[in-house]
Amino acid sequence: MRIAISGSHSLGKSTIVNEWVASHPHFQREEEPYRALGLYGPYEILFRDASTKLHNGIQMYYNIGRVYRYCHFTDNVIFDRSPVDYIAYSQFTATQGTTDINDAFVESMVPAVKESLGHLDILAFVPKSDAWPVEMEDDGIRPVDHAYRDAVDAIFKQIYRDGRFDVLPKKNGPHLVELWGSREQRLAQLQAAIDEVAARKVGTL
Repeated sequence: MRIAISGSHSLGKSTIVNEWVASHPHFQREEEPYRALGLYGPYEILFRDASTKLHNGIQMYYNIGRVYRYCHFTDNVIFDRSPVDYIAYSQFTATQGTTDINDAFVESMVPAVKESLGHLDILAFVPKSDAWPVEMEDDGIRPVDHAYRDAVDAIFKQIYRDGRFDVLPKKNGPHLVELWGSREQRLAQLQAAIDEVAARKVGTL
């Protein structure tokens, strides 16, 4: 089962990934591209209105490249972030008009992202919810900026709920699910999505 956890920062995505792998050790954990390339890697990657085509492009193509490593739904992997995430973050920066990222660049990302989603079984979106607020964690890595998190979350909701960019494949795309609530509820929702997709896949073999 190939799963990607998607959404704005500081909403508990990594917690979901880590807790899932801890209780399902047969799953491979794929690191967030920023950590792989920036924090632990050779690149300086900036956020907010300082992101550039290089910063977001290398993260997107790294993520896509890792997605293509897993060719069958029997591969068990969970990604901390999805290729869609870099469209959302790039659109935020394009709206600011502060770097070389513009609307045309964001649109140019869509075909590669859309194609890659055909290699995922579940795309799990973690939205910001007033009913289940998540505190900002000042870990020295992620931006501590509620307005930034909220603005990016709004773009994600436009993508997943309103069909902005038309990035989700019409056929053979991943099952889209939203994860919300307590930690236990989110993990239960993910398990339910896995069970649903597995039953559907087995039924087509």
